[in-house]
Amino acid sequence: MGIIVQPVCSKQDLRKFIHLPAKIHKGHKNWIPPLYSDDWEFFNSEKNKSFEYSDVIMLLAYRDKKVVGRIMGVINYKYNELHREKNARFNYLETWDDREVMQVLLQHVEGWARIKGMDKLVGPLAFSDKDPQGYLISGFDETIAIATHCNYEFVIGHLEALGYKKEIDLVVYKIRIPEKTPEMYQKVADRAERNNPGIKLLEFTRRKDLRPWIRPIFTLINDTFTDIYGFMPFTLEEMDDFANRYLLIMDPRLIKAVVNERNELIAFVIGMPDISKGIKQSRGYLLPIGIIQILLSGRRSKQLNLLLGAVHPDYQNRGVDTILGSAMLTSARKQKLEYIDSHLEMETNSKVRAQMEYMGGEVYKTYRVFGKSIQKVTEKEAAERIKQLTETECG
Repeated sequence: MGIIVQPVCSKQDLRKFIHLPAKIHKGHKNWIPPLYSDDWEFFNSEKNKSFEYSDVIMLLAYRDKKVVGRIMGVINYKYNELHREKNARFNYLETWDDREVMQVLLQHVEGWARIKGMDKLVGPLAFSDKDPQGYLISGFDETIAIATHCNYEFVIGHLEALGYKKEIDLVVYKIRIPEKTPEMYQKVADRAERNNPGIKLLEFTRRKDLRPWIRPIFTLINDTFTDIYGFMPFTLEEMDDFANRYLLIMDPRLIKAVVNERNELIAFVIGMPDISKGIKQSRGYLLPIGIIQILLSGRRSKQLNLLLGAVHPDYQNRGVDTILGSAMLTSARKQKLEYIDSHLEMETNSKVRAQMEYMGGEVYKTYRVFGKSIQKVTEKEAAERIKQLTETECG
């Protein structure tokens, strides 16, 4: 029997969509489940504000009445207008090792996107760079960090066979935390403090002390991330939502900020102990004891994951980043952390990459965002590809 593709219409459909990866990755030693409470909010158009400025399609593939694949298509109109693009995106594509299922799912999204007037399909990428992006193309045996994809190697071969090519690579560095901050690095940090009178390092011990800085942090991200691939500025509501999702599992001791003489935020860095083992142990559920397992795994972890960081344009190239880095290394040593995972850095971000390599970092994982022109998909072909969807369109 052939493959049937249907849109996610009901809560039951969404449950299938959310829980399919656990079946596909059963026995996959490095796969980490999502936090399912987050997934239920992320894929809910009434709770996720990103749906307000995007068109979204979520599909399930069936063979013999069994779910064999899923995919999400996104058209972020705000981003396209800002960057003068006509790109659609795909993400959360999951199948077993079956090129036919992957092809059918992608073709349906290609047809949907072409009818919407798009010229290209890129992914994996969802609403913005803050969502998991890129498929792993090297480092398949390494631990997966929070907010990144874990995929089988066969996914890459199937995508390339289906005409998808590299858009951009994102690299992840592994850095050994030294027993003592390198003398030269510390001298640069000390000189930066002397040469920037009035600036002050902020360190935290309680989550409640972080709350006044949430919006300033995300505002600084909006001001500095404009050249980051796939970046979409935060709205005030998204700032609060994002903070509420992660604040509970953050360690305030691994968040550093720098303010100027007017107490304005000019730089920050956010890190957290790796909690992947705890999420895996909890199977993605916070209750009844999942949150305890997750927090305990963070305390036992030897790896520090860097999540976000930025320096205001007026203070870049003035050594402020080394002030943050030196403070982070000191805190990491106090917590007996041994390694740093840099999270995803664009391959073209030479400044950040140079700093990672100065600290002895080596690339140990690489992720790739793929793209394919869909201009050759005619309206007739597109209509045929999504005919089945319109016949079962959600009411």
